[in-house]
Amino acid sequence: MGRIIAIANQKGGVGKTTTSINLSACLAEAGKKVLVIDLDPQGNCTSGFGLNKNEMENTVYELILGNCSLKQSMQNVDGIDNLQIIPSNVNLAGAEIELLDVEHDREYILKNEIDYVKDDYDFVIIDCPPSLNLLTVNALTTADTVLVPIQCEYYALEGISQLIKTIELVKDRLNDKLKIEGVVFTMYDARTNLSADVVNNVKENLDTKIYNTIIPRNVRLAEAPSHGLPINLYESRSAGAESYRNLAKEIVDRKDL
Repeated sequence: MGRIIAIANQKGGVGKTTTSINLSACLAEAGKKVLVIDLDPQGNCTSGFGLNKNEMENTVYELILGNCSLKQSMQNVDGIDNLQIIPSNVNLAGAEIELLDVEHDREYILKNEIDYVKDDYDFVIIDCPPSLNLLTVNALTTADTVLVPIQCEYYALEGISQLIKTIELVKDRLNDKLKIEGVVFTMYDARTNLSADVVNNVKENLDTKIYNTIIPRNVRLAEAPSHGLPINLYESRSAGAESYRNLAKEIVDRKDL
């Protein structure tokens, strides 16, 4: 049975999409069958895998509105075996308003689709939008767990308590199986005291699993999306690639969920 992980943080610029792309690619590299769902209207996860988001005929938007089937919305990714993606583009921004007209189970639209195929995959990774909206709620009702990327910067904890409250609310009212997968630190700069201070501060203040793997601030990691490649294909031996491989291994090896 597939494990569904929503990668969420309503704070932008924390490495959420970078983690969605590279964790998925490293899981696929390790032989796991992976489905990626780009649930962000910016479509950066889609373009990060080398797909032209503006030329997609069937995206998650069409899927949510019932204008295409699940199979029609899935795309293969060149050069990556074991991985498929349901792409996104700016059209998804309108879904929030259109979903307000849905009277029943609008929080479960994505879940009802993914339930059909989740057993076909080892992992389903959902890249959430940087806000706590109806799209994010759909991701949280679909997911088994939530992985929270936290950037190693001064305001790292800002908004995390609100995200945790939202997760608890969804757990109480919509998805009683939802758990917090844990926290992964991103954009770590070993040259500064600040990064180390942030890590220690979060460990002291958050009562949740914190992954041992820390994603470094890395030039190759920043360059990879502009080439439409995950880091393990763009620069396989870089520190960024090794870090995401380590994170993928940690997640695969989890036995307590």
